[in-house]
Amino acid sequence: MEYLNLISGVTMIKTIYFEDNKVKYIDQTLLPSTYKVVSCSDVRELEIAIKTLAIRGAPAIGVAGAYGIVLAALSYNGDDKEEFFKVIKDGEKIKNARPTAVNLMWAVDRMMNVFSRIKNQSIDEIKKELFLEAERIRKEDAEINRKMGQHGHPLISTGDGVLTHCNAGALATSEYGTALGVIRAAVEAGKKIRVFSDETRPLLQGARLTTWELNQDRIPVTLICDNMAGISMRRGLIQKVIVGADRIAMNGDTANKIGTYQVAVLAKENNVPFYVAAPISTFDPKARTGDDIPIEERNKDEVTHIQGIRIATEGIDVFNPAFDVTPAKYISGIITEKGVLKPPYDKSIKELFS
Repeated sequence: MEYLNLISGVTMIKTIYFEDNKVKYIDQTLLPSTYKVVSCSDVRELEIAIKTLAIRGAPAIGVAGAYGIVLAALSYNGDDKEEFFKVIKDGEKIKNARPTAVNLMWAVDRMMNVFSRIKNQSIDEIKKELFLEAERIRKEDAEINRKMGQHGHPLISTGDGVLTHCNAGALATSEYGTALGVIRAAVEAGKKIRVFSDETRPLLQGARLTTWELNQDRIPVTLICDNMAGISMRRGLIQKVIVGADRIAMNGDTANKIGTYQVAVLAKENNVPFYVAAPISTFDPKARTGDDIPIEERNKDEVTHIQGIRIATEGIDVFNPAFDVTPAKYISGIITEKGVLKPPYDKSIKELFS
């Protein structure tokens, strides 16, 4: 399979990259039954891929947003700078594809800041510089994930059962992963562990994606239903919980896939350390607390259907928030590329940005 290379026992999954003037990405709606790399040359098509979760995971959609600005620039073949600028500004709309994951807005804003600095260059030079910046964002993401792995894996010991919720692996990033990056780093360090993966309703990212990734890596994984986390902790099967994040407020409150909050509460009740792994780009300086984080609500069909098959009574009401917010008091540590932040988070996060 393209870009699936086994290195030192760990599979390198390259989720999104740029090649032949096209964005190429793994269509995650098809996994685990079908592995397909899609080529995209239109920014609006890329926006749809983000909205439909063909590309998902906060860092990955950040990279996609950066590449979206490149596709917008490359779509213009004229020599009128004003028209070219309009095309770029229209491409900027991709940052509105999903509201909760701040990495998308962060990456697009970074691209637009570069664009503002190089406006006086030629159209060809602007296109080149935008491409180079997007590539930097992708490469930085991969490097950051590995740094998080090195900072985070000392928290895991041989013999641990590690629970994760949703998918915060290579598929959620450019490669390697955040929460699964920490797990990969632990395995690379020779630690013998077992991962427990919540299925993560309603779209089953844990069952479909996390287990697929870990199976590629030959890392032992046990799939459990979301409502089995409590009994698994109670029976001593789980010693650590590590999840990713889509946005972190300045007080440490963390938005992640729906269901994360209840896992954190269960971990607290059972004295199991609960860790978040996320790059600094996931922190939102504008969000004072979790109450300031917008929560995306998605189509009811995601709850009433699985793989297109109805499983619920027709005509019923559905509540389908894609994320919830875990209060900082439940989080034992936040693993970043700069190290592991500890409570009180209002102080450690402030120091991170100082």
